[in-house]
Order: sequence, then C-alpha cells, then structure tokens
Amino acid sequence: MDGVTYRVTDACTACGACLLTCPEHAVVPSLPLQVRADRCTACGECVEVCPADALVEVREFIEVRA
Repeated sequence: MDGVTYRVTDACTACGACLLTCPEHAVVPSLPLQVRADRCTACGECVEVCPADALVEVREFIEVRA
C-alpha cells in the first residue's frame, strides 16, 4: 500500500502559509516546518499557497500483512 505526502525543503522561509491553509492541520509549527504523514491527505493546498515552492511530494510505502 502506498500514500502520498509532502516534505518541506530547505527553501522554506517559515512564512506559515501552509500551516494556515492545511485543512487537516498536518503541518507542524516547528523550525523547520514539517508535514505529519499520518494526517496529510495530499490535497495539495499547502503546495498551492507556498510562495517559496518549498514543498515536494513524497511517496510512502507501507507494508500490509494479512
């Protein structure tokens, strides 16, 4: 099973736009800002509002055992 989330890069200026726009509150207000994969729904709203283009998509692979 795989999922998509975002990672904040070094280009982040800590403006907080992503933090304020995330409907799932997945962006953690820390330095540097971080995205909580367990809350992120990959809606992309954070990417759209980031003036520094500091968010990149990452795929997470989760092993599922039956």
